[in-house]
Amino acid sequence: MKIIILGAGQVGGTLAEHLAHEENDITVVDTDGERLRGLHTRLDIRTVAGPGSYPNTLREAGCEDADMLIAVTNTDEINMIACQVAHTLFRTPTKIARVRTTAYLTRKGLFAHEAIPIDVLISPEQVVTDHVRRLIEHPGALQVLEFAGGLVQLVAVKAFYGGPLVGQNLGFLRRHMPNVDTRVAAIYRRNRPLIPRGDTVIEADDEVFFLAARRDIRAVMGELRRLERNFRRVVIAGGGNIGERLAEHLEHNHQVKIIEHSLKRCTQLSERLDRTVVLHGGATSKRLLEEENIEDCDIFCALTNDDEVNIMSSLLAKRLGAKKVLTLINNAAYVDLVQGGEIDIAISPQQATIGSLLTHVRRGDIVNVHSLRRGAAEAIEAIAHGDKQSSRVVGRSIGEIDLPEGATIGAVVRRRKVMIARRDVVIESGDHVILFVIDKRRIRDVERLFQVGLTFF
Repeated sequence: MKIIILGAGQVGGTLAEHLAHEENDITVVDTDGERLRGLHTRLDIRTVAGPGSYPNTLREAGCEDADMLIAVTNTDEINMIACQVAHTLFRTPTKIARVRTTAYLTRKGLFAHEAIPIDVLISPEQVVTDHVRRLIEHPGALQVLEFAGGLVQLVAVKAFYGGPLVGQNLGFLRRHMPNVDTRVAAIYRRNRPLIPRGDTVIEADDEVFFLAARRDIRAVMGELRRLERNFRRVVIAGGGNIGERLAEHLEHNHQVKIIEHSLKRCTQLSERLDRTVVLHGGATSKRLLEEENIEDCDIFCALTNDDEVNIMSSLLAKRLGAKKVLTLINNAAYVDLVQGGEIDIAISPQQATIGSLLTHVRRGDIVNVHSLRRGAAEAIEAIAHGDKQSSRVVGRSIGEIDLPEGATIGAVVRRRKVMIARRDVVIESGDHVILFVIDKRRIRDVERLFQVGLTFF
């Protein structure tokens, strides 16, 4: 595909890196020449310096014959105008834009072909908010991803010493829980992936990814680690868009406090939120955290725009007695450094957002993509189409499908019924197939599996 990416920031740069390794023709546009030079040095891509919404810049980038425009600059208005120009002047088939401002997102009919022609809207704040919300709903999970409209979840947990499954092979899980259907999709041991088999033995500190129907998730988590009680008291550092949205979602079932350093923003939050306690002050203030009894807090969520504030406030909160800390970190290089020590969960907003973008770039009928392990692996939800003559998967049992090395099928959803993958399950047209791919280089092979041959037409 010929893809133009507007914006060479963290999201644009990470996306270019993902797509450049997958035989796509990528052009990145930005006004910052230094950023472009850095990308061009590392990746086999074209770069164009200039304002992304200008017609001559888009023409220079090759918009006349581009398959897709992805506008992820830091300015909503530039992203929106760029999509309008690409549609009006160049008839670009697919236009994706990052739009953050709630005032735009809440207006019905604004983003339509007869108005502002954006095919796919990406709201990073909403993606990250949903990501954090799912983690709060599943105490003990490192990552919680949803497929098939929430019917299936993929959960990552760290196996703890003393857990019922530690020291046991995976075949024991099925015998031990005969009434719960689950599939271990991957195991990471000392940061290296293992393809799980029936005789694979789970060790303490393994990061285990498992798939199950939503209703069974908690039961399976209890086998891998001590079940934690539900979070009730939540403290949020940072009253920006993510902090506000999270508080809005949680405040009716949790006791929520927000710490915000801007007095003006505190006033706005107190007017918009119903039950949340809004505190004016710095999240790194030891006195403030002690006054608010941080030792009674079930989870402290550091969600400001400043990585250093997030990290330091999380470390301080944990030292003062907060049971769990969750930290938003924009610099991807920091994530691996801090997670697993004093900081329980570190979240990279770029990685959370990249999955939303990759969903629309993948070939075949791909309806969900989640980037995992800092982009090293992916979980994919694909819809099978065709028949046995035109498709490589339809009409075949899972055991017969020639899956690329490192790819596993975890579950199949058929007419809202969840079937955990077994070798004898036969794929039908219209099935939602959920796969885990530990090697990104195999993504193209997985896509080919779900592309329909000419005989289908």
